[in-house]
Amino acid sequence: MTDSITALHRLHVAELERRYAPLFERFALDVLVVHAGTQQKKTRYDDQYWPLRPNPHFQHWLPLEEAGALLALRPSKKPVLWRSTAFDFWEAAARIERSIFEPFEVHEVDGPLPFASVREAGERGLFLGEDDAVAASLGLGRADANADLLAAVDALRVRKTPYEIACLAEANRRACLGHQAVGDQFATGDFSELELHLAYLRATGQDDAETPYKNIVALGAAGATLHYVRYDHGRRVQGTDSLLVDAGACFRGYCSDITRTHVRGSGDLAATFRALIEGVDRFQQILIDRAVAGLPYESLHDESHALLASLLVDSKLFHGDAELAVSSGLTRALLPHGLGHSLGLQCHDVGCASITPRADNPFLRNTSIIAPDQCFTIEPGIYVIERLLAPFRAHAAIGALVNWKLLDALSPFGGIRVEDDLVVESTGACRNLTRPHFVSSPKGAAARDGAVFLA
Repeated sequence: MTDSITALHRLHVAELERRYAPLFERFALDVLVVHAGTQQKKTRYDDQYWPLRPNPHFQHWLPLEEAGALLALRPSKKPVLWRSTAFDFWEAAARIERSIFEPFEVHEVDGPLPFASVREAGERGLFLGEDDAVAASLGLGRADANADLLAAVDALRVRKTPYEIACLAEANRRACLGHQAVGDQFATGDFSELELHLAYLRATGQDDAETPYKNIVALGAAGATLHYVRYDHGRRVQGTDSLLVDAGACFRGYCSDITRTHVRGSGDLAATFRALIEGVDRFQQILIDRAVAGLPYESLHDESHALLASLLVDSKLFHGDAELAVSSGLTRALLPHGLGHSLGLQCHDVGCASITPRADNPFLRNTSIIAPDQCFTIEPGIYVIERLLAPFRAHAAIGALVNWKLLDALSPFGGIRVEDDLVVESTGACRNLTRPHFVSSPKGAAARDGAVFLA
């Protein structure tokens, strides 16, 4: 893959040069200096630092995870990379593929960077980064103080290049190895949430700091906490149990974000929960088929509630009609988050949320019009969250139509989420970056030892 990814990266940089070119005239700039980032202290009272998360605007140009590096961008000129190669016996140097430097003019300095040399005399410029001290040393103002400029730079990351799509696909492949490893352990063994998390890291070849976000590994009722990352070390897989895993991987800075829900065991409740997982999986696939260029993503989000409502009726969780389940707000209590978000160098990537969603969709992170080369997730779900359901228990008309006995019986299983990563192709249809890497059965779900593993 090295040769092909190197060639794609060269083309990617050339495309970024074309995309950035109009910004220099629009914002009267001679140079834009993009900073890789500075390691941040964990607290102001300690001398420990977080692992570096590079500035994504820097990493958009090259996959260099190195604090302090600078990229000087000028119109119609080769991008200039400045990096220090000074010896540091405290930290190991980042592993680097030298091929990433080919599209750049590179200055490597055995010591602190000569800030006076980065910027040419008389240049009008701005600094794109978080470190005010570096900006001051360069004599530049902060680019993110200009909201229009920052929005324009964010917008350049919406349409993914072939290089970026290849990186996203590889991040998906790596993440799927972890999901399958965890699914296998859950199906056959007695493990804690922490042990399942570690199995995921082992299978994907990552440590915590390298993942796009801390893995969500939730057994049972914990699956109803959307961002559950406080693993219960004492809680272990029981005979009949559920597991929700929301976890990804990174490749060259690009993220994958995948969720799968599993259930194991026999009995009526396990069978009902299994049928709900399969139901969410089916309507997620319907949504993916309907995600085409030209459609507002918010319309797809609305469609997810209509499909969830039909599943509630078919599963006998709601005895009214599907339209009432949506109009009453019940589906939004059972599916309180947005259908998905843009994906790229950030798990919740920039550029696709410039339109304010309707008031009833406050947590929708993608409000764009679907267009070719976008990458986003589709992740419907259903959760038993008592604080959100309490108003419906107290509502005489709607409450009487909810099958509370069954819903309460399902609450120990927590929740269901099925999430895939998609890229919109030139045809306008979506390519699924996730599913090709799962072992699938003809029906899209493989059952082993009473557990469901969605393909």
